[in-house]
Amino acid sequence: MEERRTSVFENGLIWFGAAVSLAEILTGTYFAPLGFSKGVLAIVVGHVIGCIMLFLAGVIGGKTRKSAMETVKMSFGGKGALLFSLLNIIQLVGWTAIMIFDGALAVNGILDIGCWIWCIVIGALIAVWILIGIKNLGKINTVAMAALFILTIVLSFVVFGEGSALAISEEGMTFGAAVELSVAMPLSWLPLISDYTREAKKPVMATAVSAIVYGIVSCWMYIIGMGAAIFTGESDIASIMVKAGLGIAGLLIIVFSTVTTTFLDAYSAGISSESLSGKINGKWVAIVVTVIGTIGAIALPLGDITNFLYFIGSVFAPMIAIQIADFFILRDDSEESAFNVRNLIVWLIGFGAYRYLMTVDMILGSTLPDMVITIILCVIANKLFKKKA
Repeated sequence: MEERRTSVFENGLIWFGAAVSLAEILTGTYFAPLGFSKGVLAIVVGHVIGCIMLFLAGVIGGKTRKSAMETVKMSFGGKGALLFSLLNIIQLVGWTAIMIFDGALAVNGILDIGCWIWCIVIGALIAVWILIGIKNLGKINTVAMAALFILTIVLSFVVFGEGSALAISEEGMTFGAAVELSVAMPLSWLPLISDYTREAKKPVMATAVSAIVYGIVSCWMYIIGMGAAIFTGESDIASIMVKAGLGIAGLLIIVFSTVTTTFLDAYSAGISSESLSGKINGKWVAIVVTVIGTIGAIALPLGDITNFLYFIGSVFAPMIAIQIADFFILRDDSEESAFNVRNLIVWLIGFGAYRYLMTVDMILGSTLPDMVITIILCVIANKLFKKKA
């Protein structure tokens, strides 16, 4: 029996759901000090950079029919890739907890029954999504996305219907820092996208649609958050919804957007765990990740995620830069070896460069220059190593 492949439309729906996220709206509120026009420009520039990287990462997985962490073996070796699998699982557990925390906090602002109860409700719904399985979510996802689409439009009218901008302090964020914060969100999906594009009937087309849909909708979420801060003076989305009388509709958009986004994190944590050992069942690991994330959301203070986003960037920007260099430029494959020491050293330099570039205010942020540096180093190291050999 032939394995069922996901359609381009289904991949688009998956990434629409990934972008409609409370975390993205809340991150958008940080852009308010730039003002609306400058803020929109920073959001768009950052997303163009991030989504090009997202597309290239997805193409690697789509063309090779390998999961995200399986493609990492091609650049770092079978054992070397385990480092990134572990780091990816850690960041995905972190994301699961953060998303459940944000969702529960917001929805509790509409219906106050206790944040911990909402954490459990959202965690349980994510577990149901995982058990249904990505290939069986077609109609459910279509209905959920249609509802989210309508409710997000309503939220947009509520936010931007206020008319005039309020006075906002201009202190706090430079344009370069804003671009980097915009790049960081699509960058956080880099170690995941191949988990979905590898299942696509038309991998390159599905990856292009995924990156474009995610980029447009993610920009929209950021702009809603920024607009909320500029036009309503509120960074609490639940408060805006309550004032607008959205009530149950607001509750639904928060719960379903949290579930559809966090499902991808937990599911991919399961897929990544399979690269650690062939005996691991990814679906049940995803359930365990959801449980741990739910407990973390209840027990930990997870209000500010900016440092978490920058950490993700410093780990995965140089990683994907090396993969891009190997797959598209050098046509190199190290999967059969245990460790590609050369690329691991280049990654470590790229990691350090990213952390340094964060201290320098560059107009295009840290990610793009760091990736350019890493790609050049990877190509030079490859040529020198082969020449010496």
